[in-house]
Amino acid sequence: MIANARMYSVSPEVAALWGRLLAAIIEKAGVRVSLIDHPEPRPMEALWRRTDMGAVFMCGLPFSLAEPQPVLVAAPVPSSPEFEGRAQYWSDFVVRADSDFHTVAETFGKRIAFTVPHSQSGCVAALTYFMSTQDCAPATGLASTDASAPLYREIITPTITPLGALTAVVQGAADVAPIDSYALRLLQRYRPELTCQVRIVGQTSPTPIPPLVASNSGVDALRSAFLEAHRDAAMRSLMDKLLLQRFTLPDPKSYAVLRDGFEAATHYWRAHRFAATIPSAFVTKRR
Repeated sequence: MIANARMYSVSPEVAALWGRLLAAIIEKAGVRVSLIDHPEPRPMEALWRRTDMGAVFMCGLPFSLAEPQPVLVAAPVPSSPEFEGRAQYWSDFVVRADSDFHTVAETFGKRIAFTVPHSQSGCVAALTYFMSTQDCAPATGLASTDASAPLYREIITPTITPLGALTAVVQGAADVAPIDSYALRLLQRYRPELTCQVRIVGQTSPTPIPPLVASNSGVDALRSAFLEAHRDAAMRSLMDKLLLQRFTLPDPKSYAVLRDGFEAATHYWRAHRFAATIPSAFVTKRR
């Protein structure tokens, strides 16, 4: 079996910490699991199609859409108080710190950076959020009742990762981007030279955080090791550096809200123009 934490390896230092933590948990479990690299720009979908996953971070949306679903091993609980001790997260909308934007609505008509089309935090959470903000469209001079009027001028080329989306805003390639809230907290700690250049102007509703998954059952020992990791002093030290309180086992059914949101957003944005310019990767195909 394999283990991989690319989703939250937001910097080389964080990747090394994840490697040490996963290795310690695997050793505690006494199972044969190999840590592997799957660096960008390799698609995450290729990793999630593997039949030998033992502990691989998987975006909650693809998990909710998968048939059959992978087996849940554990989910991280971020330690920042705003996460309320739950295995949840959201998307923070960030803009340049020196911009004139103070609300998400003020960015309408500008450029937005998404990661990849099936990312919950990097795309779909924002699309769901914007379904309820069409009444804000007059801030851009667009009529909210005009389904043909785009909400944004452009979705820029897929940025793949939260760091890519953040960098696009910092460098001026995009005016706003939704960023995975746990990934952003890690970036704030380990890439402060970048995060000091942005401000948060809004956030989406909380949803279940990406879990660690396995391809098949028979991972009880590994799951127990994750759930008990916070009780081990050495692992506790690594978790503190990764801004983690503990791991928990969520209900697989809790991720259905992501599937429902995706289906609703897909239907809605087929009837409304989200952006005047949309890269082909983000064009919704009609069935």
